[in-house]
Amino acid sequence: MMTYMTEDAVLFSNDAFGQHYCDERLFNDEVDQAELFEQCLRYYSNILTPFSPLVTAKIKEVLSFNLPVDMIATSHGIVWRENPVQIIEKYLEWAGDYQEDRITIFYDTMSNNTRMMADAIAQGIHEVDPGVAVKVFNVSRQDKNEILANVFRSKAVLVGSSTMNNVMMPKIAGMLEEITGLRFKQKKAAAFGSYGWNGGAVDRIHSRLVDAGFETTESQKTKWRPDGKALRECRAYGQMLAKKWALHELNVTPMSVESAPAEPLSAQVPEPAKTEAHGDDCQCMICTVCNWVYDPAIGEPNQGVEPGTPWEQVPDHFLCLNAI
Repeated sequence: MMTYMTEDAVLFSNDAFGQHYCDERLFNDEVDQAELFEQCLRYYSNILTPFSPLVTAKIKEVLSFNLPVDMIATSHGIVWRENPVQIIEKYLEWAGDYQEDRITIFYDTMSNNTRMMADAIAQGIHEVDPGVAVKVFNVSRQDKNEILANVFRSKAVLVGSSTMNNVMMPKIAGMLEEITGLRFKQKKAAAFGSYGWNGGAVDRIHSRLVDAGFETTESQKTKWRPDGKALRECRAYGQMLAKKWALHELNVTPMSVESAPAEPLSAQVPEPAKTEAHGDDCQCMICTVCNWVYDPAIGEPNQGVEPGTPWEQVPDHFLCLNAI
């Protein structure tokens, strides 16, 4: 329900065009525009996506009245006083099976095996299509609403999970339940994951993606911890998906996956950093998956690792920043 004040041409839009966004400033022209529209998109994608057909119909109905709108005052969030029609136009765009040239990868893992697969798949995608935006999320460490907003923006999604008791990890199951309820349209998807006895999680993810209305591609499984050969296969899988999901003609010649190092079990083990900026006596360690450098002099306070902590004393649960 909306209310229109004829004297001042103000539309009181209730929940529509609002955000879960709190700022001491009241009006849209007073706040950071990128942050504002990010919050608007997050609100739409997490709440209004299932009702997109109704959103389109209702906006067209309101516009047909040809009423002047000088301000939109929502029930929560910023008040639109500068060019208020811009958010109406955005809603029409988002309601039209919206997607960008973007791929979202989200996963959960017990021993970082599935995380290694996610990184390798993302690398393969970029080797073939460096223009596509790829975001990788660990569902146990990152905000659920941010992940769903990125799925909304994406042309395709990759969902990964370790197999636990022949089923997927609980947080992945929860995310897929929410995604099913949001009823995304015109998106592609695939499943991946590592397993020990039986790769039941990947099969279940694939089935849930089909149920959720995604156009699915064959899955990728790795038994136990991925070695050099398995990581090459994951990169090749990412290259295949990049070609299959491309929105434009690709002119990039992919790097040969056979040139990747075949050192088993070493892809996740940090090595001493040896670059021009680090001498032979340097105590820094470099992640061989993403090349992030751990510097003992700095530590990593966000994970409870104090400055001056040598690598040998870093706890086993520590992850490089690109994995968080």
